[in-house]
Amino acid sequence: MIWEIEIRPKDSDLEKCRVNKDFHLLTPGAKAKDPITSASKGLLVSGEISIEQIQKLVTELLVDSVVESGTINKLGNLPVGEGSNDPCLATVLLKPGVMDPTALSIIQAGQDLKVPVVSVRSFRRYFGAPLSPIEKDVLFRRVLANDAIEMVVEGPINQKHIAEGAPYVFKKIVVPIRDLKPEELEKLSKQMSLSLNREEMITIQEHYLKVAKDPNDIELETIAQTWSEHCSHKTLKGRVDFEGKIYQNLLKETIFEATRFLREKAGKDDWCVSVFEDNAGVIKFDENFHLCFKVETHNRPSAIEPYGGANTGIGGVIRDPMGTGLGAKPVCNTDIFCFAPPDTLASTLPEGILHPLKIMTGVVSGVRDYGNRMGIPTINGAVCFHDRYLGNPLVFCGTAGLIPVDKAVKKPLAGDFVVAVGGRTGRDGIHGATFSSAELNSDSEKVSGGAVQIGNAIEEKKVLDAILKARDLGLYSSITDCGAGGFSSAVGEMGEHLGASIQLDQAPLKYAGLSYTEIWISESQERMILSVPKENLAKLKEVCKWEGVEAVELGVFENTGRLKLFYQGTEVGDIDLDFLHNGRPKQVRKAAWKIPPESTSNPSVPVDQNLGETLLKLLSSLNICSKEWIIRQYDHEVQGGSVIKPLVGILEEGPSDASVVMPVLGSTKGFAVGCGLLPDYGDLDPYAMAACAIDEAVRNVVAVGADPSRIAILDNFCWGNTDRPEVLGSLVMAAEACKEFAITYEMPFISGKDSLKNEFHAKGKSIVIPPTLLISAIGIVQDVRQCVTMDMKKAGNKLFLVGRLTENIGGSQYAKALQLIGGIVPRPDAKEAIAIHKAMHGAITAATVRSCHDVSEGGLAVTIAEMAFAGGIGADIHGLNTLGNIPFAAMLFAEPPTCYVVEIEPQKIEQFFKGLPVHEIGTACVEKRLRFVGPTGEWALWTSLEDLRKAWLSTLKF
Repeated sequence: MIWEIEIRPKDSDLEKCRVNKDFHLLTPGAKAKDPITSASKGLLVSGEISIEQIQKLVTELLVDSVVESGTINKLGNLPVGEGSNDPCLATVLLKPGVMDPTALSIIQAGQDLKVPVVSVRSFRRYFGAPLSPIEKDVLFRRVLANDAIEMVVEGPINQKHIAEGAPYVFKKIVVPIRDLKPEELEKLSKQMSLSLNREEMITIQEHYLKVAKDPNDIELETIAQTWSEHCSHKTLKGRVDFEGKIYQNLLKETIFEATRFLREKAGKDDWCVSVFEDNAGVIKFDENFHLCFKVETHNRPSAIEPYGGANTGIGGVIRDPMGTGLGAKPVCNTDIFCFAPPDTLASTLPEGILHPLKIMTGVVSGVRDYGNRMGIPTINGAVCFHDRYLGNPLVFCGTAGLIPVDKAVKKPLAGDFVVAVGGRTGRDGIHGATFSSAELNSDSEKVSGGAVQIGNAIEEKKVLDAILKARDLGLYSSITDCGAGGFSSAVGEMGEHLGASIQLDQAPLKYAGLSYTEIWISESQERMILSVPKENLAKLKEVCKWEGVEAVELGVFENTGRLKLFYQGTEVGDIDLDFLHNGRPKQVRKAAWKIPPESTSNPSVPVDQNLGETLLKLLSSLNICSKEWIIRQYDHEVQGGSVIKPLVGILEEGPSDASVVMPVLGSTKGFAVGCGLLPDYGDLDPYAMAACAIDEAVRNVVAVGADPSRIAILDNFCWGNTDRPEVLGSLVMAAEACKEFAITYEMPFISGKDSLKNEFHAKGKSIVIPPTLLISAIGIVQDVRQCVTMDMKKAGNKLFLVGRLTENIGGSQYAKALQLIGGIVPRPDAKEAIAIHKAMHGAITAATVRSCHDVSEGGLAVTIAEMAFAGGIGADIHGLNTLGNIPFAAMLFAEPPTCYVVEIEPQKIEQFFKGLPVHEIGTACVEKRLRFVGPTGEWALWTSLEDLRKAWLSTLKF
């Protein structure tokens, strides 16, 4: 028996409004009526369930009678729209095999209510008058559903639409490659979605010629996953010929080298615990706990299915601290997004690209729903807009965690059981690792839809609770998460120096029909792999059962040096682990960099511009305006440790430079998290972009109270296709800047990630992202009571500029707003910069500084404007004319690195900045306006705080 339960809102029909809004977004200029008159959601519930039992399920669980109404039908009855005779236009269901968290929760709840629910499928239904073929195409294909994970059924649904797939019939598949020609090997790689190049396929062929056999399909898939760009970082770890300079390992000789040098220099004072070797970087926090931090990207899945891609992006990075050491408790999340402008015309979208507004709202919702439901505060982030993110939006998600000092080291032991804990395995995420290593094109949504996953935050919360209990009981010797590549990567990496035998048919499945290879490489979410001593297995299962989590032994770690895979008693894979992890061919990639001519001089600035209008224009621009619409959707107070929030000031609207968390309640020690991201600099000067991103991230955390001697940084490189020498050359330049500035600042890199080949191709045209480097900073705050925020505090206080202004406007938001081409990108003076950061920290800890804000996008004028309207206090700025021969507009709007504006009480001005550039530039005042004295001695800019505030708040409201 299949019951159809349909649930309708009694008042506001938000889904109807969303659909109609999205429809009109994609049909600009058309005077079309709203296509949808009402919408509903529903469930298909199967089992031997009586009418009384299904009514109990509806009234006690599924329908909130205050705001909803529910109807019960047997499958196949024709529904009509609420309050009208409009027919059912379409019903949307998840495709078979896609995670349905709602269904899983209802099955469990049904069992708790003693209702024998066997299976559940959720759906959405839409009603309206008949549509024209063109309207129907837009509505069905581009608005109602995402073809990567959903299917649209015209009209109501019946039995044929929910038919289950056929059960899997076991057949071992051997792939004959030993006699293939090089071009045939390349073709095979594409056919199997391996994302391996010719040289790699030839290396695999030579290996199997030596062992005198052809590989099974599962062996090829395992090698492809392990050698993928996503998992092995073969470009950054590879050989690079940069205009004659040979790097044997670019990453090792730049990012890693900076950290190695600093740790060696620190000696016994080294405060790094684990860097670039575990799922997250680990640093010392206090005598009881270490702090770990990881930032990941989930770009390509988010381009195809924004909600699911971002949802599993944050879910995946949460599992990184969970799988670091013997398990850390996540204490905060971060999110940084890069989108094309949300007002992009639908008519300009290439085939296969979702509208940027749809991507943005989906991504924001995905991160929101996962983090909030897990009870982890999202405390810091950024949003960047650029036309060239149209084909490849970037989604960065980060998680920091707290781990006991004695739980930071792990090691699997021979004889330990390989235990899978958490969610069941399905087809979601097949080929995610190899998909994430390739470029997108107009067919990616169709061809790679299976690489997209849907998360279940409640399941991961249960897994977290179970793991932390098991950790404290000492029940396992090692742990890692199932990320890209699923069991293949988790078991393969954990057993790299041992070996393992795995019984694939022991894995719990979401549904029947999965092949042994699909089980092995599936990237179904919420799964962890544990190495469990035999004597602890029963207790581990007991702990997991108590938390409602499945724990199943898949096999055993053994000291063989081989990865052996079995299905129904038959060996389906046998891989030499040394070849798997060390056999990938080392290729030499060419890199070159040519200085763009337009980056060697600054463009002419209009002399007759209205500076007040320019300031308002900048404040309302996409890259500077308030992101409150996004921030307010995230819970940043859960767990109770927030000290400085993302928004501060009298109305809690001001943009905080960074957030501060006190992870151990009752302590006064905390940490600050901030970031630096300047993609508009990348085309002009990638070295300066990287240097400025590091400096910006450092400024952000120092401005709230972080100790510069205890700041660690993370890198996330997102680039185009580095097979092109000029693209790889810009990456080399950025990596060298990272090395130099990390060493000079004495701030180690502790973790990182890269995402390359971020290009979209369709009909002979390419969209390549700008070189994008995210730098995340995590800094220790010795006493959170000494923290400061960016909002002005008191009229009469003095305003000081710490740092040097610049006339260079290359890549600035000012140049972008005025559509100025090129320009010189400013570069920090590394030695002076770290001296300024240390002096600023000294002033803050001495309680000299009342407010502090770093000068960043939009320059000095935007910085002071934000401080003023955040505090509800005006400012008179009159001291700029003494700061050198710099054009006045550049003084206001250029983006000088290593600059702060600080508010100081007159009686507390001390010489913390002796020998460094510091200038009194103005005074906070009672009058609610901001004004600047110009070169002639007259007021050159005069604007009310309310106008500034309205401009800043007006842009991103959806």
